Amino acid sequence: MTPAFRQGFFMHFADANEYVCAIQELYRSRNNFTMSQFTNHNFSGQKALVRVDFNVPLDKATQAITDDTRMRAAIPTLQKILHDGGSVILMSHLGRPKDGPEAKYSLKHLVEHLHALLGGNTPVFFADDCVGDQAYMTAGMLKGGEVLLLENLRFYKEEEKGDKAFAEKLSKLGDVYINDAFGTAHRAHASTAVIADYFPAGKKMFGLLMEGEVKAANKVLKEAQSPFTAIIGGAKVSDKILILENLLDRATDIIIGGGMAYTFIKAAGGKIGNSLCEDDRLDTAAAIIKMAEEKGVCIHLPSDSVIADKFDANAETSGAPSDHIPDGWMGLDIGANACDQFSKVISQSKTILWNGPMGVFEFDKFQHGTKCIAIAVANATQNGAFSLVGGGDSVAAVNKFGFEEKVSYVSTGGGAMLEFFEGKSLPGIAAIAD
Repeated sequence: MTPAFRQGFFMHFADANEYVCAIQELYRSRNNFTMSQFTNHNFSGQKALVRVDFNVPLDKATQAITDDTRMRAAIPTLQKILHDGGSVILMSHLGRPKDGPEAKYSLKHLVEHLHALLGGNTPVFFADDCVGDQAYMTAGMLKGGEVLLLENLRFYKEEEKGDKAFAEKLSKLGDVYINDAFGTAHRAHASTAVIADYFPAGKKMFGLLMEGEVKAANKVLKEAQSPFTAIIGGAKVSDKILILENLLDRATDIIIGGGMAYTFIKAAGGKIGNSLCEDDRLDTAAAIIKMAEEKGVCIHLPSDSVIADKFDANAETSGAPSDHIPDGWMGLDIGANACDQFSKVISQSKTILWNGPMGVFEFDKFQHGTKCIAIAVANATQNGAFSLVGGGDSVAAVNKFGFEEKVSYVSTGGGAMLEFFEGKSLPGIAAIAD
């Protein structure tokens, strides 16, 4: 379920059974979804303690939410519980507070918008702590159909430490625990993993968002149809080494773009001018190219680049082969030939994973390559491919260019999705799945 679709979907259903049936049908059609513990569970009369990822960006001056994607992503899960007649107690972190409570990181800034996202008629209360007397008292008084948002979990250092005593305190707030925060599933924090120990089987489960994320990721990692193309971009090879190595055993084609491409091009003997390069990763890049050849995986590097005389939105630009960039110039986007080259590979794919932009798409002069890839992925999806887009910059790109509804799944997880595709076990998933 992509972000824009989530926003208005739930508001069309007044009857609980009609809503749940629609949710089930939606996930069947989008993710080959089958009945799950969550959709089978009746929350009537129960207090559902839900870990969400409401770590949304706020305007520094006004504290207004500038991107509510993560909040909208959780709405179907919350609506299912509320329609059943249950109450919802929400836990989340926001930002990186260092020494206890900080006003700018308070979740109270989200209350009004959450109320609007829930349709404007659902009572939404706020507790100025996530444990303690007020939190327990307010949670205890909640009635079916009501929501309580707890204060920022990271105001307590015990959260990130995975403190068992803190996790137990949180667990006392609800009758059933639901993890719907894929974006934090790679962290073994008190509210994302440890807390599950205090709920018996049948009283801990994934929410609809988490189910969708895991289903989509597994469809790519374990059930991919061939040809399987992985599009990996971004600045640094060092950030993507593990995912590249893991994909060598799964993908048929790997497209490499963004700043990291120039480390590979230099490792292959190319001249890259002043382009970004991790010289300490040249041997790693060469080894990945060699492993790909041995495994029969095609590595696609950009044949040409849009180059600039400086890293600036208003820089002078030109074009050059990616392996013959003049001194004093740097590659900031893939060129027209590379767009055609990559688009052809994508058009022939049955499974597509996209993580990372092709250039500095934040600057208008260097956004064409990333937009070109977004169009190619959307077209391939329309022709029957399964496409998963994940990672903050990739998601920002598809949202910016209006393609979030034209791909199969847009992941809400950045680091979590990356670690999933690196083959790591995510604590937030293992705590419930094991």
